[in-house]
Amino acid sequence: MVAGVRVFAPAKVNLHLGVGARRADGYHDVDTVLQSINLGDEIEISRASDLSLTCEPPLDLPAQDNLAFRAARELSRDLGRTPDVAIRLLKRIPAGAGLGGGSSDAAGVLAGLASLWGLSADDPCLARVAARLGADVAFFLGAGGGTALFSGRGDLLVRALPTVPLDLVLAKPTASIETRRAYAAFDVHPVAPSDPAPLFEALGEGNLERVASAVSNNMEQAACSLVPEVADALAWVKRLPGVLGATVAGSGSAMFAVCTDAAAARDAAAAASGRALWSMATTSRDRGVTVEGIGEAG
Repeated sequence: MVAGVRVFAPAKVNLHLGVGARRADGYHDVDTVLQSINLGDEIEISRASDLSLTCEPPLDLPAQDNLAFRAARELSRDLGRTPDVAIRLLKRIPAGAGLGGGSSDAAGVLAGLASLWGLSADDPCLARVAARLGADVAFFLGAGGGTALFSGRGDLLVRALPTVPLDLVLAKPTASIETRRAYAAFDVHPVAPSDPAPLFEALGEGNLERVASAVSNNMEQAACSLVPEVADALAWVKRLPGVLGATVAGSGSAMFAVCTDAAAARDAAAAASGRALWSMATTSRDRGVTVEGIGEAG
């Protein structure tokens, strides 16, 4: 019997984020190009008598409100079975950064439980639960990560796009931004989205410089208005040697920059760390969550 699984749950950046008007249901129309990256959380799921979640380092959030816990609870309910697992979440993706850590953790738990409980990867129950948990969960799970265009409220896959090898630097000030606050600020001063066509063309060509120049996020102004440190840090990052283009990640407060090569990304990360910013050099990734290990019961 399989005793447990290990899952890698990657972060994401939005190579394009175009937020539209607020809809009658309270959500916004969103067109976005999501890109998974090689920074991620590690999830260990093992059989247990009751559902539990531990997080290292601890988050300022009750376990039952964590998307990883909710994913296990919701999938169990839909399957009509007991959620008899213990989840250990090793956090590497900073919270409140716009990097999709919570959504990826939820997708990772769904993928891990599917493996542990013998579900097929295309079981419709997984997609239903993912849709209830949040917009980005489907990207990390069913769409398989990589590079993809989503619409609706950011939860409807339009099509997969070519993944271009990108050397990236991530940076984040201490302050975080709640997504709901970012959207509220956007509603006060909305910004029209950029045309994503140049990005589609650049991805199709595999042209690094054109991809970098085409990254865009019309929530950047809202994030900068909520946390002035974001505006200061982003302006500074854009001036670093080897940075080809940069914008805010999702609704912030992290930002990402496309760099000329891995050395430039590492140098930029070191410089950002010297300014007391959380920072990391990473790369684009052509997959979403992956079940990386399976343990057998003795």
